[in-house]
Amino acid sequence: MENLIKKAAEQLAKAKSVVALTGAGVSVESGIPPFRGKGGLWEKIDPMEFAHIDSFMRDPAKVWNILIREMKDIVDKAKPNDAHNGLARLEELGILRTVITQNVDGLHQMAGNTDVIEFHGNFAWQKCLDCNKKTETFRISLDEIPPKCECGGILRPDCVFFGEIINPQHLLRSRKAAYECDIMLVVGTSALVQPAAYIPVTAKESGAVVIEINPESTPLTGSISDYIIKGNAGKVMKAIVSEVERIK
Repeated sequence: MENLIKKAAEQLAKAKSVVALTGAGVSVESGIPPFRGKGGLWEKIDPMEFAHIDSFMRDPAKVWNILIREMKDIVDKAKPNDAHNGLARLEELGILRTVITQNVDGLHQMAGNTDVIEFHGNFAWQKCLDCNKKTETFRISLDEIPPKCECGGILRPDCVFFGEIINPQHLLRSRKAAYECDIMLVVGTSALVQPAAYIPVTAKESGAVVIEINPESTPLTGSISDYIIKGNAGKVMKAIVSEVERIK
């Protein structure tokens, strides 16, 4: 693994445009459970019952009580870990340009990344169904469920529910970033879910080096990614950034 970390650091240090695609594996070390897979939130609750926009519009109090209240508690307490901080440091060094994330926790921005494309929106903010005003989630009181905006409208997370479309502008920007980058870091995601799954493919087809950082092999391994560094995102990113700083 050490040789691959050095190889990645050397490539990153020379790169002109690096883009990262991140998934749930980046935030697990911050105490945020994944939605899919073993131990994921969808093992405990039915997403079609509690995470579909139709369900929310039909009974917002039910969705707030079962899903959003728990998510608010988790996100309110979460802090960036070494993976988030490592990506932010790569931006500081002028290496990383854009983060494309499937996560909704806002931890990339909290760590310091300034250009973050959030495919699924951001749970760190709530917006009013009536006036569209946004309020930070940690400021929302749960004394009343569902919580209301000062205008009286019901608040909802500023993220994409099932049954809603991803912002087309996010798709356009992410494809452009993938097309233009010379290195893509795929961190903490198997990229199985579309449209994120196609982002590394776009980068690869455009001539970029695709470096995968995941605990286990994924469908990208050996086909799309040039190589995989196996390990937890935080530990691997910290090691890579330390090596980049040594080279720089």
